[in-house]
Amino acid sequence: MEKIKIHFLGASGTVTGSKYFLETPEINFMVDCGMFQGLKELRQINWTPLPIDVSKIDVVLLTHGHLDHTGYLPRLLKEGFQGKILGTAPTLSITKIILRDSAKIQEEEAQSANEQGYSKHHPALPFYNLEEAEKTIDLFQGVEKDEWINLSEHVKCRFRYNGHIIGATFLELDIFGKRFVFSGDVGRMEDSLLYPPERPEWADYLFIESTYGNKLHPEEDVEAILVSIINQTIKERGNLIIPSFAVERLQSLMYLLYRLYLKNRIPNIPVFIDSPMGSNVLSVFQQYMNWHKLPQSEYRAMCNHFTIISSYADTWKTIDDPRPKIVIAGSGMVTGGRVLTYLKQLIDNTSTHVLMVGYQAEGTRGRQLLEGAHELKFFGKYVAVKAKVHHFESLSAHADQHELLHWLGAIKNIPEQVFLIHGEPTALDAFRVKIKDAFGWRVHIPKLFETIELLV
Repeated sequence: MEKIKIHFLGASGTVTGSKYFLETPEINFMVDCGMFQGLKELRQINWTPLPIDVSKIDVVLLTHGHLDHTGYLPRLLKEGFQGKILGTAPTLSITKIILRDSAKIQEEEAQSANEQGYSKHHPALPFYNLEEAEKTIDLFQGVEKDEWINLSEHVKCRFRYNGHIIGATFLELDIFGKRFVFSGDVGRMEDSLLYPPERPEWADYLFIESTYGNKLHPEEDVEAILVSIINQTIKERGNLIIPSFAVERLQSLMYLLYRLYLKNRIPNIPVFIDSPMGSNVLSVFQQYMNWHKLPQSEYRAMCNHFTIISSYADTWKTIDDPRPKIVIAGSGMVTGGRVLTYLKQLIDNTSTHVLMVGYQAEGTRGRQLLEGAHELKFFGKYVAVKAKVHHFESLSAHADQHELLHWLGAIKNIPEQVFLIHGEPTALDAFRVKIKDAFGWRVHIPKLFETIELLV
């Protein structure tokens, strides 16, 4: 019997900050290494060193490139990590873009806070800077999906296609003869750009995300609703602002709007893409065509249909443009990025429409908008919310409860233990009950910083 120790360092009892550290007799590794987002008490944890000896981590395995799965990597280096960081080629490409963009935003926000004096910290510091991001990127090593990789004599892993975003995978690890499965973020069975997720066939120990463990995505006629919002925006000579995640969500929105234009369901209204990171992600779609459904010719035609904004000066020109227009800008939870500038200037206008299209974590401005906030704080100042706020749940990149149960349904054995992660408390508990009723499996909901020992 060998002892395996699992440390739940993030996305445990909450959605963000995915980090799981596994100690084995032969090798120590981390699955994902994300930043906490949302609630202030969670964000503050980012600044606290991890309660483990980081220098003992041999390798980090990345399920996909989102910030809440990769954003802590530069801090890991600061704390003494010197190992390898493994992921699929598109995942590493996405992670490079996200880390560089995140570092740049943090440097700019720290500088702005120091110049304008709205931070409680003197001086305000970036969580990490661009130089630290580049040092992290130097440790990246690409892997092929579906190929077993020997991490040590009795530990091997493979990365399998999972939808969600380009490059995303779930992980299968064989550790001393037992199969450990980490779901990462499970994608949708029907997605306009990505293929359906593959499914695990065996799991002795299963770690599954529960973001929508208590919900079914609504059956919405997204095209009809979007056409109505756009027509209303044109009629009011207003602005439709869509805060968007730069990876997959932005590309899906572009494809949706492009198809509506081709079908003559919307006029040729100006559409501005103001997300430097999202623009970079478009090149990843072009580079890894076998990871998504969009043909090369259609991809190029779609990109040519939109105005891609690169400079911050053009952001202000777009705001001042009097024409009715659509602006898609990062970030998706309104926590940072260019969308803050648009909303600060336009959200107090009744002719402005704001369309939320993804998951909104607790404590984010996006969640506040969905919950009917009458004002939002931008750069230290409150602005009244007079805009009309809309929400599409069905455009989420996360599987809902039905799709998660389908993903589990391919497992042929009875897992010794299921761990529910990456969910808010109500979603975790509802999904726990559902799994118990549907499969009769043993389910545990780990707490943040809980450590569990297994004998295998």
